[in-house]
Amino acid sequence: MTDGTRLSLHVPEPAVRPGGQPDFSNVKIPKAGSVARPAVDASPESMRDLAYSIIRVLNQQGEAVGPWAGSLTDEELLAGLRDMMRLRAFDARMVMAQRQGKTSFYMQHLGEEAVSTAFRKALNAGDMNFPTYRQAGLLIADGYPMVEMMNQIYSNENDPIRGRQLPVMYSSKAHGFFTISGNLATQYVQAVGWAMASAIKGDSKIAAAWIGDGSTAESDFHSALVFASTYKAPVILNIVNNQWAISTFQGIARGGSGTFAARGLGFGIPALRVDGNDYPAVHAVAKWAAERARKNLGPTLVEYVTYRAGAHSTSDDPSAYRPKAESEAWPLGDPILRLRNHLILRGAWSDDRHKQAEAEIMDEVITAQKEAESHGTLHAGAGPSVRDIFEGVYAEMPPHLRRQRQKAGY
Repeated sequence: MTDGTRLSLHVPEPAVRPGGQPDFSNVKIPKAGSVARPAVDASPESMRDLAYSIIRVLNQQGEAVGPWAGSLTDEELLAGLRDMMRLRAFDARMVMAQRQGKTSFYMQHLGEEAVSTAFRKALNAGDMNFPTYRQAGLLIADGYPMVEMMNQIYSNENDPIRGRQLPVMYSSKAHGFFTISGNLATQYVQAVGWAMASAIKGDSKIAAAWIGDGSTAESDFHSALVFASTYKAPVILNIVNNQWAISTFQGIARGGSGTFAARGLGFGIPALRVDGNDYPAVHAVAKWAAERARKNLGPTLVEYVTYRAGAHSTSDDPSAYRPKAESEAWPLGDPILRLRNHLILRGAWSDDRHKQAEAEIMDEVITAQKEAESHGTLHAGAGPSVRDIFEGVYAEMPPHLRRQRQKAGY
């Protein structure tokens, strides 16, 4: 017997459509400094509340407050500010280059600069990131040459990937940046596997997985959590919640309830949410998670609450699916301005020095751009050589296999 109730399908919808007033009332923002900092070896059960709050360090006055503050010196904060400014200037020039027809495609990081630049400073040489396409700050913060990035974007004769990847899908083993996977979410299981291999070898290196809020709906995300939790892999599982996937709001992947961080709780993984526009908060949380991994205490899942201020890519028009003024209404502000204001308050920076730094950094970016644009197109007027086709595709034969081959006479 049934009561005759008809079933209906629930499809999450954003609170506001294009043309409406931006509304972030659903983003519950605690006071800066109010979230506790657990001991690195604390049990996941004792910190379940961190999956529902937001760790913040910088308050509205620009002060660094609370138990997560103080992980960086003024000099380190100034270096972080320059990293974010450099990434923003790089973005501006590459978007312009795409509009001028100099490259086919680009994806900018506007509003998310603190997430990757601050995180990188918490890692050691040899640690490996498995990124998505919006973590170029990992490279910039580690000193990877911007001209090399541009060579790949332009697909010129000095492209370090030799045309084997899309323009923004960088790769550098030396800088701990695993080549980006075009199939979203596959990098999550790759990171866990790499971390497990590091542990099996008795190494000291850890891995970091990166994923966007939309891609958490992929099965690879959940598979990675199973293996990370079961084998206590030394990996940091990062979720960049910038509110929007390609053209759908976060509720499609999140299901309209809970938080992305809370997904780690069911696997017994410590789960934290952090203000992704708060540079010192991001660094402090990353440092905490990295220390936990290095002490064989297993994985940590971190959700960065931020906002994609720009388009998803140069092929996207965000005004088609969200209010035009929404980025200005984002309550957590601009990461560069927030850190600038903090440093000015500390007496370590000033408006004049900031303007001077902007000019110096833009000049640095333009100089790199001119060098990249001076190189010719990859294999202009001719097909690729046999060397280019096979170089870097196959791993070098290990010595013991080479000896076996020689012994066998072939």
